[in-house]
Amino acid sequence: ALSHNRLFASPFAYFHIWCRIFVSCFREKMSTKINKIFTEQIPELSAEDAAKLEIVKNVRTTPRDARFPSQNQSNHCWNRYNEWLLCLKSTKGDEEGCKNMKQLAFSICPSIWTDKWEEEREEHIFAGLQE
Repeated sequence: ALSHNRLFASPFAYFHIWCRIFVSCFREKMSTKINKIFTEQIPELSAEDAAKLEIVKNVRTTPRDARFPSQNQSNHCWNRYNEWLLCLKSTKGDEEGCKNMKQLAFSICPSIWTDKWEEEREEHIFAGLQE
């Protein structure tokens, strides 16, 4: 004879099965939506709009850095900004060569901070790396 436990799965087992079905359906729907976003033909763009689109496509946020494991990323911001300045200094002001470093710094730092630091650099009172 079969025991009661073998006839019916536990509520947890049913919940687990339901979650797997839900997640697989959700993934399928999301991939369809995402694919629609990126596979449709882009309408004809002006040169200015095409340049803007290229900038947006290439925007990336700063990747995780093991030196800054906490949620507070202010030190990471400060470090990235100074790494960009170090790049400028080592390349004798080559903005194009340090473009990636600048993007990493400006993507993690609040704009109010970077604006303030830019003003301080112009006035030669910046506390970080000096040119």
